[in-house]
Amino acid sequence: MEWRLFANLAEAAGTKRVTVEAEAGDTFGEAFEQLLEAHPELRDEVLDDDGEIRDHIRVLRNDHNPFVKDDGHETVLEAGDELALFPPVSGGSSVAQRPV
Repeated sequence: MEWRLFANLAEAAGTKRVTVEAEAGDTFGEAFEQLLEAHPELRDEVLDDDGEIRDHIRVLRNDHNPFVKDDGHETVLEAGDELALFPPVSGGSSVAQRPV
């Protein structure tokens, strides 16, 4: 699986794309943890003091929020899924996110 990172998250990781070992049948949570293990510098950018995804960070699986349309961390990944993390972008509507 591959994560796409945007703006300051890509800068913090030093790359716009991160490949993790998660594959079809694994969970979104596993892929997310692998991302943070590969780039621990993202933890402070992405997680709050309680270890939950910060409210202003947007998480996407195939262009939608897995905490809204799917089962959050328990969402089972499928072949070809696209995963992305990005900070809010000014001037648009925000996507609601359930705390992790």
